[in-house]
Amino acid sequence: MNPVEIEEQISQLASQPFDAAEFPYAFLEAFGNKDTTIKKLRSGASNKSDLGGVLQTNNIHIKVALPGEVTKTLAALKDSPATTRAKPSFWTRVVGIFSG
Repeated sequence: MNPVEIEEQISQLASQPFDAAEFPYAFLEAFGNKDTTIKKLRSGASNKSDLGGVLQTNNIHIKVALPGEVTKTLAALKDSPATTRAKPSFWTRVVGIFSG
């Protein structure tokens, strides 16, 4: 996907009602992740998160923060052994921007 297509998908996602359980998967879909990748993450087969979020190895660690708990959630992601092992490239940006 090119940047314009990604921006369109993210704008569409932002205009929909927020669903904390579905958001991580919709976000990954907006960046062009394939259906098989999303299915593996949903099933837990490739989701490496130890915090109840979604961790895609070498890509992203997403955890939706409760209102008022963004800082706490960011700290948990930073300190997570799974984050360290999986080496995601931009976990902080996702949580900081899209906390629910």
